[in-house]
Amino acid sequence: MRRPPIGTSRWPLIGLLLGSLLTLLTGCGEPAPPPAEGFAGLGSEAEGFVAAAPGTPLRFPEDHGPHPDYRLEWWYLTANLEDANGEALGVQWTLFRQAQQPRGQRQESPGPWAAEQLWMAHMAVSRGEVHRVAERFARGNSREASPEQDQAGVTARPFRAWLDDWTMESRVEDPRQDALERLRVSAHAGAGDDAFGYRLRLAARGPLVRHGEAGFSQKSADGQGSIYLSQPFFEVAGEVTLAGETRAVSGRAWLDREWSSQLLGPDQTGWDWFSLHLADGHKLMAFRLRGGGEAGGDYLSGTWITPAGEATPLEGDALRLTPLERRPVAGREMPIRWRLELPRRGLDLIVAAPHAERWMATAVSYWEGEVRVTDHDDGTPLGEGYLEMTGY
Repeated sequence: MRRPPIGTSRWPLIGLLLGSLLTLLTGCGEPAPPPAEGFAGLGSEAEGFVAAAPGTPLRFPEDHGPHPDYRLEWWYLTANLEDANGEALGVQWTLFRQAQQPRGQRQESPGPWAAEQLWMAHMAVSRGEVHRVAERFARGNSREASPEQDQAGVTARPFRAWLDDWTMESRVEDPRQDALERLRVSAHAGAGDDAFGYRLRLAARGPLVRHGEAGFSQKSADGQGSIYLSQPFFEVAGEVTLAGETRAVSGRAWLDREWSSQLLGPDQTGWDWFSLHLADGHKLMAFRLRGGGEAGGDYLSGTWITPAGEATPLEGDALRLTPLERRPVAGREMPIRWRLELPRRGLDLIVAAPHAERWMATAVSYWEGEVRVTDHDDGTPLGEGYLEMTGY
């Protein structure tokens, strides 16, 4: 979900951020609308937009591209890397899209500053205590985007997602292969000793995974949700620049694809989202949405993924998430150490951030960083991954 972030995937933050920037980006001069319901406005009503629902057919490569009749969408990548000396690094690359109005309500002759779609991109590089972040924004419309003409957009054939020169594009030439099986990802910011960024090559060693009910991921007891897919099997090679120094890196990455029109319920205040690569080849996605559960409790969900890519939803008592330790970060108390239990699988894990300072000081801020997975009882290392926390 990350996710916005906008999504439980990374549950992204696009609603509040892009809504607050509407006046600036469209040049309309009208006051910003009042805050919508739910975290970052993601629980507000979405009348006129297509609703994410169970049974939604998926088609590829078309669904790798944009869905302008849905209000929200994102392409969200995180990677756990290390350099030649074994030092750990982390990177994030994210592109968010938000439709401003349902297609039937859009102006036939919009002005030169009108924006049917708003775009936001985030990138980050982390190493040790260092965490560098950048963001960019763009406006667009609902026609098929062109890299030659448009500042931001996504195309499905060939697959390419971009905002300025921050790009994610397919390296697949055979039309019989999935476009996401091999990607090239790059983003850079700053200059001189302040330069940071990366150029990465990704190769998938497993299939695309559909979360929830054949791709529909429910986010509250009332039925709100999203279409949620992941490619969690990327192996990565490339280079990362930080503090003016460029290093060769390798590791693993996780890509989330998610689209929705009303992601959350109106009483949900934020989320805690995990994407984990386990040492035995299994993958685990899990999230806790604060609020929206039965009797006013939290809403938990997840997916257990085998090394072959078989996905099993985790619901009810199949998943437990308990924060164990909090640290002050950016003036907030952030839970950076968790207990994650899968009782039916006999797994009892500790998921902890080795570095607490992973605050994304973007226009709408959140926490996103690397985590390590160990056995709860004896501390045996069991994996690594990423954690995203919003609404604190």
